[in-house]
Amino acid sequence: MNYLNSHFLSSWQMSLVFILVFFVQISFANEAIPVAEDPILEKRLIELSENLRCLVCQNESLAGSRADFANDLRREIREQMKANKSDEEIIDFLVARYGDFVLYNPPFKPTTILLWLGPILLFLGAILALVLYLRRRRSLVFEEPQQLSESQQLEAETLIRKIEKE
Repeated sequence: MNYLNSHFLSSWQMSLVFILVFFVQISFANEAIPVAEDPILEKRLIELSENLRCLVCQNESLAGSRADFANDLRREIREQMKANKSDEEIIDFLVARYGDFVLYNPPFKPTTILLWLGPILLFLGAILALVLYLRRRRSLVFEEPQQLSESQQLEAETLIRKIEKE
């Protein structure tokens, strides 16, 4: 009986530890993202950051990312907006610092040509491979049947007779 009581207390103590850890984690969690004092500036920030890629998440826009680095980038964009920089100037700053990867729609230039033309080239290559495969298959299917030699003909006939007897 003592074993059960000590085991129960141990489980109870573990539960208490988990609850304490949970509350400590909540108390040290990141606070809400600060909103700009100016709602017009915040709206402009959101519109601009929806067309920018989070460099940490990569498949998420800068507006929707909750990564610390995305918070830093949004803070930087807010500061530049407060300094009366245009959206183009802010985008040029980010591209100069992080490259075209920060843009969801990178410009068409020699370094991004594969990005723009790659899917089309892959599609055309797949179509060409399919056409070549179907042509080769058609030539094999509709090929004239080969004539059997006399020994092959005799062997085939003996096999047919053997099957018919069984």
